[in-house]
Amino acid sequence: MRTLLLVVCLLFATLPASAAVINVEFNFTPYLAPADPNAKQVDTIPGKAVVFLNNQVLAEQELEKRDLPVLFEEREISPAVWIPASSMGPGLRKGMNSIRVEFTPANPTQPYLARFSWSEVTDKETRTDDGAGRSTATNYGGTGKEERPVKGKVVFERAFTADFAVDRAWHHYPPITVVSPADKSSLAALLKERATLFKPNFAAAYKLLEKQPNLTVAAMQKAKCLENAYKVGIRVKAPTAEQLEAVISNSPELVLQGKGGSPLHPFNRAAFEKIKGDENQMCAAMALFTLYPPRLTVVRNPAGKWEIVE
Repeated sequence: MRTLLLVVCLLFATLPASAAVINVEFNFTPYLAPADPNAKQVDTIPGKAVVFLNNQVLAEQELEKRDLPVLFEEREISPAVWIPASSMGPGLRKGMNSIRVEFTPANPTQPYLARFSWSEVTDKETRTDDGAGRSTATNYGGTGKEERPVKGKVVFERAFTADFAVDRAWHHYPPITVVSPADKSSLAALLKERATLFKPNFAAAYKLLEKQPNLTVAAMQKAKCLENAYKVGIRVKAPTAEQLEAVISNSPELVLQGKGGSPLHPFNRAAFEKIKGDENQMCAAMALFTLYPPRLTVVRNPAGKWEIVE
């Protein structure tokens, strides 16, 4: 019996550890069906794509007509919209989540194909052999896609698990079901306080940018990204309580936007062109739109105080 147990233990000890999922990537592409089924590229459909994470607006993207390459024997299409879970921000829950993509074409009468696909990214490579001495390696698994012939608006939705996400305390706060006039006044004051950070010497603003893991703030400070924006006359104006619109979704998050879905902090994009150099323009825009995005997510902590989700 002991010998059998030892053999079993040795067997399991030699088995490779299962790969852990460290990311999930979603792709969306609306395109015209090519006349040639073996075409090397396809034409995308102009329109507007809106991505929702757990019923909250995550991103909006205007799509223009573009030529996208068709890749590999599997006829994979380079995505028009790429949505990695690792870039979804703090709204991503540890465990079960949902993603929804809504696309409205510029021409509602034009028939087209809409493709939505997904792939899990793992921490280990999987190797396959085709039997002819050739092998391939990939760290993708759990792939799939859905494609539909459509006309007009199209919606794709999928549940997915993100055990790699950070479990944040506010994920477990009670859902917000009502926003009172007093709440709106407090929220307007919170936004006004944040707007005051955009002023010389910008130390507090750069400090806030450090909370974003995808930004190299030291390089941004060296390039004087915020200073350049201020120098050409760009300013930040916070909305008043009357100009504020709160989107309730029966979750701990509350999304703030301007009336009618307008941006919280409207910037004159043409003003960025006054900044010398494309890289400086891009840096200034990235810094400002990170600090003052079109929408902001807030939560109410157990003490009843509103906080901006960074």
